[in-house]
Amino acid sequence: MNRPQTPPGWVSFTSVGWVSFQPVLTIFFVDPDADDETLLANTCESLASASVMLSNVAGLLEGTHRNTILGIQQVVMLGELAVNRMLDRPNPQS
Repeated sequence: MNRPQTPPGWVSFTSVGWVSFQPVLTIFFVDPDADDETLLANTCESLASASVMLSNVAGLLEGTHRNTILGIQQVVMLGELAVNRMLDRPNPQS
């Protein structure tokens, strides 16, 4: 039996007929052609935003919960510093 070409929105052909599926929606997408500098700059901006948000939340808390949030903020800031260091390096491909 020759299998017909799969139409959009259908996954396979069985002896009963086509079996449908729900297509996966891509909500977030990172362009595979994006260059390293663009990706690093976006990462740096995201980490900076996360750091500010954590600082804001820490300001609303007291005690051990505040200390935990401030510890997480410090880890995020260290990641931001590492990304900034990568952005400061000369690009050998340019």
